Amino acid sequence: MALTSSRTAVRSTSEGGITERIEARFGLLALFVGSIWAAFFISAALPGLHLDSLGVIPRRVVGLRGILFAPFLHASLAHIMANTGGLVILGWLTMWPRLEGFWSALAGSMIGAGLCAWSLGAPGSVHIGASGVVFGFAGYLIARGWYTRNFLSVIVALFVMFSYGISMLFGVLPINPLVSWQSHLGGTVGGILAARLSAPAHRK
Repeated sequence: MALTSSRTAVRSTSEGGITERIEARFGLLALFVGSIWAAFFISAALPGLHLDSLGVIPRRVVGLRGILFAPFLHASLAHIMANTGGLVILGWLTMWPRLEGFWSALAGSMIGAGLCAWSLGAPGSVHIGASGVVFGFAGYLIARGWYTRNFLSVIVALFVMFSYGISMLFGVLPINPLVSWQSHLGGTVGGILAARLSAPAHRK
């Protein structure tokens, strides 16, 4: 009888731990994506604030603040909707097995996207949007599978490659002048570097 009770207690503790981990990740992702939507609604409701001016402005010192703010700013409803799906799906995948993966991928993609847009963007342009983060998440997940060679990480990497590979390829090419390919390229590189730097931790 005591053995049965012990097993039940261990099972309950394990299930509770998994539930808490899922809730923590869901809450963080909801807060992150929700803040992006909140910024969009504020910008749409109060156009006089000119929040878009907080984006990345190439080769201007003031434009470096866009590294932090650009992912939270979007030009239209179609723009933010196009990025939301990738943020949710890929962002969720970066959170497993460790929540630190999300922070690493986010930091790498934001810094990479921002610096690349600042360095290579057209003079006078302003780069906004979270697509650089989406590309960074994708790059991180693909590279993580390569560097860790963990079975589940490889499966996730293959899923991302087959689901987003084509759009990633065309997204980093200077095809559409209205699309910040610089942010896409920088975000991808930043995500890959983040995966490389965190690879030893994933192997443990």
